[in-house]
Amino acid sequence: MKKVNGVEKQAKKSAGKLAFAKRLRWLLILVVVVAAATVVVFLRARFSTSGHSNGKVAAFTVVRDDLTISVTQNGDIKAINSKDIQSEVEGRTTIISIVDEGTYITPEDVNNGKILVELDSSDIKEKLTKQEITFLNAQAGYTEAKETLDIQKKQNDSDIRAGQMKVRFALMDLQKYLGEGVAEKTISGATNPATERNGIALLIDNPDLGGGALQKLRELQADIDLRKQELAQAKSTLEWTEKLYDKNYVSRSDLEADRLRKNRYDISLEKAGTAKDLFIKYEFPKEAEKLLSDYDEAGRELERIEARARSELVQAQAKLESKEATYSLDKERLEKLRKQLDACVIRAPVPGEVVYSSSMLDRWARRRRMIEIGAEIRERQKIISIPDTTEMKVEIKIHETWVDKVQPGQQAKITISAFPDETFTGEVLKKAPLADQEDWFNPDLKVYATDVSIDGTHDFIKTGMSAKVEVIINQLRDVLSVPIQTVITSEGTKLCYVMTNDGPQKREVETGAFNNDFVEIKNGLAEGERVLLNPPRPGEVEPVGKGPERGKRT
Repeated sequence: MKKVNGVEKQAKKSAGKLAFAKRLRWLLILVVVVAAATVVVFLRARFSTSGHSNGKVAAFTVVRDDLTISVTQNGDIKAINSKDIQSEVEGRTTIISIVDEGTYITPEDVNNGKILVELDSSDIKEKLTKQEITFLNAQAGYTEAKETLDIQKKQNDSDIRAGQMKVRFALMDLQKYLGEGVAEKTISGATNPATERNGIALLIDNPDLGGGALQKLRELQADIDLRKQELAQAKSTLEWTEKLYDKNYVSRSDLEADRLRKNRYDISLEKAGTAKDLFIKYEFPKEAEKLLSDYDEAGRELERIEARARSELVQAQAKLESKEATYSLDKERLEKLRKQLDACVIRAPVPGEVVYSSSMLDRWARRRRMIEIGAEIRERQKIISIPDTTEMKVEIKIHETWVDKVQPGQQAKITISAFPDETFTGEVLKKAPLADQEDWFNPDLKVYATDVSIDGTHDFIKTGMSAKVEVIINQLRDVLSVPIQTVITSEGTKLCYVMTNDGPQKREVETGAFNNDFVEIKNGLAEGERVLLNPPRPGEVEPVGKGPERGKRT
């Protein structure tokens, strides 16, 4: 029983759909008939006022009147200026909240930072936490490297000053021992010990010798001189003692005592001479060479200290630059992630009405790129747009046959589908330099995108509305014109069929500008003449006679 009821319900439902389809079809037929009747009435009225009808053939009386040259195209209304809001988050993310489409953003909302869109930021927050830790480590390493560099510079200064001090002290020791003159000559190489007989020992004979060496040499020489005097005195005393001993004036012990003192002075003199010789041959060259070597070594040590200081400074500088680069890179990444986190919350930048970007796409693209909660958004993808409704335009497509005639600045009349009883004015703003392919199935059809402004500010005009635009290309004053279908082309010649007493006659004409309905006649017709509205086309038999019947088609 349930199955039967289901079948009956399905049958009733199908019958209802069929009945609705039939009613819709008849309604469409009725609309077409009414439209056709309206056109016929309009043409009859026009041709009746022109005096064209004689009751036999359809003809149009040539009149002299103003002729408007224009092109009419349909298009969509958009804002001239619009604030597009895009995703600034790298990669892909998800919409977790979005303001309702159509919401009007007030200036107060802009001042209060009203949130329009929120994007998923969970991954960015996790990356941000890790990057903050990495940044702190990089910051610590950078600070340590700066301190290390400062310490190294100070240590290098101390080491170099200590080395310079050693060089200075070594020079002072050398000058103290040899005298400044001999020391300077020895250091500068004026006296080259390696090329002379006894090397550095010859410096002892230098007349400019001074310092400790000269003092020592003088002391040794003075000691020798003193020993010589003592020896001479001891000899003299011994001689007198020997004379007195021979005369028995002194004892033998006195004689032996004076002889012993004289021998002791001999030995002292020899020792003093030997001490001088040892000083000249060994002590002086040894001490002089040691002091000179100390000076040279202090200089080499200073060079090593300076080289080591340069090397350690370069290493510390390189480490600092490496740490600084790492710090800068981690800081840049941290700031970038912070900006990315901030980009997940999009606030109202300007006042206006919110329009989803998917609403401005065609049906196929809209299905693929719906803007809604949970939708995946890629970087730089437009999410919403806030148009400035104070300046609106209509985007139309101009066929390539008219594109050279349409120029920026031309006036236009605009009719909006939502307000058919009101006509707006505007002008051509710009046209695309390259053609668009309007129909994929007809690639040879080329059109050019053209923007036409709408004069004034109208709050009731919304983006996305459809409109019809008539671009005024030219205004011809007091010219002859006929319906465009009255002119035919045969073998490159433009012809009209003029009604005469003998019937329709073919006449060559010169045409000028034209619009969708009428064409200007420059030569070939006179005002008041009547031309056939339905002239024969090339290949047809020309009409003859006055009768209402036309020639048969071939």
